[in-house]
Amino acid sequence: MLAVTPDEMKMIDKTAINQFGIPGIVLMENAALGVVREVAGILGEIPGKKAIVLAGKGNNGGDAFAVARHLFNMGAHVDVYAPAKLDDIKGDAKINLDILLKMGIEVNEVLESQHIDGIEERLKFSDIVVDGLLGTGLKGEVTGVMAGVIDAVNRSCVPVVAVDIPSGVDGETGKVSTACIKARTTVTFAFPKIGQLVHPGCEYVGKLEIVDIGIPKAAVRENEIKKYLIDSGLVSKLIPKREPNSNKGTYGKVLVVAGSRGMTGAACLTGSAALRAGAGLVYMAAPLSLLPIYACSLVEALTIPLEDGNKGYITGESIHKILMQLEKVDVAAVGPGLSTEDDIKEVVHSIVKNSKVPIVLDADGINVLAEDLSVLKELKTQMVITPHPGEMARLLGATVKEVQEDRINIARSFSKEYGVITVLKGSRTIIASPEGEIYINTTGNAGMATGGSGDVLTGIIASFIGQGLKPLDAAVVGVYLHGTCGDNVARRKGEHGLIAGDLVREIPKVIFETDGSRG
Repeated sequence: MLAVTPDEMKMIDKTAINQFGIPGIVLMENAALGVVREVAGILGEIPGKKAIVLAGKGNNGGDAFAVARHLFNMGAHVDVYAPAKLDDIKGDAKINLDILLKMGIEVNEVLESQHIDGIEERLKFSDIVVDGLLGTGLKGEVTGVMAGVIDAVNRSCVPVVAVDIPSGVDGETGKVSTACIKARTTVTFAFPKIGQLVHPGCEYVGKLEIVDIGIPKAAVRENEIKKYLIDSGLVSKLIPKREPNSNKGTYGKVLVVAGSRGMTGAACLTGSAALRAGAGLVYMAAPLSLLPIYACSLVEALTIPLEDGNKGYITGESIHKILMQLEKVDVAAVGPGLSTEDDIKEVVHSIVKNSKVPIVLDADGINVLAEDLSVLKELKTQMVITPHPGEMARLLGATVKEVQEDRINIARSFSKEYGVITVLKGSRTIIASPEGEIYINTTGNAGMATGGSGDVLTGIIASFIGQGLKPLDAAVVGVYLHGTCGDNVARRKGEHGLIAGDLVREIPKVIFETDGSRG
């Protein structure tokens, strides 16, 4: 599903209105009906229920005026408040305002702080609030009377249905004003907005409902948009089918270059995740002194013993053997638990420079890469790089705070500059391609903030590349399934005790439930 900025949504609306002749008031009416359906779903029976409708002076307010009309006609007691002079309301919003007034519904101007007292009193007896104060184009702080109204609503604890976006959330960046509506449900129109999907804005949205308001698909195609929300529909189409007439070679050979003394678990998690996600064969490139651990922990994988002089990590002497093995596989997963010993930089750089099969780079592979990013200019293949915010900060010489405040642009600019697919992990993982495409993932939970979780993701992505998916598609599928595994486990066991091994065990079930080819 597309995800749009407010400006992109305006262009789509304008195309629908100007090129396809759909009146703006029709789109507004469809939007209002979507909000009304959600309100009805929360309240159940509408007659006799008490609703407060807050309407600004823009189109968001026009939607809210139309919602008030429908709720009134359905038998609700409706109080409408507008923190604006009614004479300042224009266009389609004014049409819906005038209808309300002709119906005898009072619209109360809220222009001074003492007017908020009346809203607070009504909130004590209200069943629901409809927030149509501000739209998706907000920039900066909400102040004055508007801020006072928002604070009063939040203090009341009355459930709020936000029209398009909670008032106070920046629809482009997800930044929030000090005064910001905390919605139970947000009903957004046509497509999700970026600010609803990323932090901190997503924390104020509540349940996000996306409503079709009748915009033609052709109007969307007229506006080239490269941002997407990853959903089950997209992923189900990408999961490779298993053909009856096939064998283990059909589903890819994955080379795992990972692990060192004290961190063998990282390699084993990556290898087991690759197998559980469907890889036909997994080869574990293991330091010889640690080979028994790999062999016992992952009996389904094949091991590639690498002489290490009992050092417990892969040394430079093993590079030739690794490069030989790269010629026999379909993808390499490099980095989890490798350590940052001096030899590791040479190993990673040699793989990056020489591999002709796609590489999934994670963890210590990223850490040693951060010392010299110029090696990425020598890539002969596609790479998926999977940093968490700390690793991304090291790559850029930035702070974690700077990364977290601008995750989409950080990921996009890194991908464009270095020609790699960036998977910036964390809550609301961002995937960026060198061509500027952005994918936002909403699966996953705080229970996945545990050692080994990222190693599992590396294995899943590598597995799907091995099975024939393009690296970008494999990243999309891998991130979504990985998060869904975490959500499934958290629903059964809670978040506190979730461990990486739980994710691995959940992979087959999640693929089975998501796979669209099962009919």
